[in-house]
Amino acid sequence: MAEANAGKALAVEVEGTTYSRIPIRTRVVLPGDDLDAFIREYATDVVAPGDIFFVTEKIVAITQGRSYLVEEIHPRRLALFLSKYVTRTPYGIGLGMPETMEMALRECGTLRILFAAGVSAVTKAFGRKGDFYRVAGDKARAIDGPTSGTIPPYNKAVVLGPERPREVAQHLKTLLGGSAEVAVVDINDLGGNILGSTLDKASEKRLVAILKDNPLGQGHESTPLGVVRRA
Repeated sequence: MAEANAGKALAVEVEGTTYSRIPIRTRVVLPGDDLDAFIREYATDVVAPGDIFFVTEKIVAITQGRSYLVEEIHPRRLALFLSKYVTRTPYGIGLGMPETMEMALRECGTLRILFAAGVSAVTKAFGRKGDFYRVAGDKARAIDGPTSGTIPPYNKAVVLGPERPREVAQHLKTLLGGSAEVAVVDINDLGGNILGSTLDKASEKRLVAILKDNPLGQGHESTPLGVVRRA
């Protein structure tokens, strides 16, 4: 079912063109679900030629088996130490808990995370923010930790970023008949990032601008898919 989320406008104007953003409401994706079957069930009747179909990185990762219950993760001492210095926001825990930091160390490598932390410590002293994730990279940025506003069972889970998101986007474009572009997105109330798509770089940048107010929502909306359509 396609409908606007509460508090989110269906239309937005970017670079002089108006676009509709249509969230697609679904059931909760669970580990073991088949992504292709899920997309066929919910997106086939909504996506039209010329659309950009976007899917959240979280459901791609879940169907790839990249979701872990917090109780299954055993943080090392370094993860306990580093997580204390991560700023938490109202929109997500990020790497501000030992379990998410542990998964960042596993995903990105200890040396890269330590280097990112060192760079961040220096640049924060000069009033600059965001360098930790710029250095640590997309894999660190895409890690989702549990929050009270997250749909169960993911309110007690850590979800990593998806593997091979560009390949996933190309596969889904073929699955949908090839007439719509596809993007795997990491969008939240603080901003957005395209992890993989069938778009060129300029179009990816435009898509981030179109989605910057996070039309899929941040909590219990259950709208992990969406369509961008030129109005």
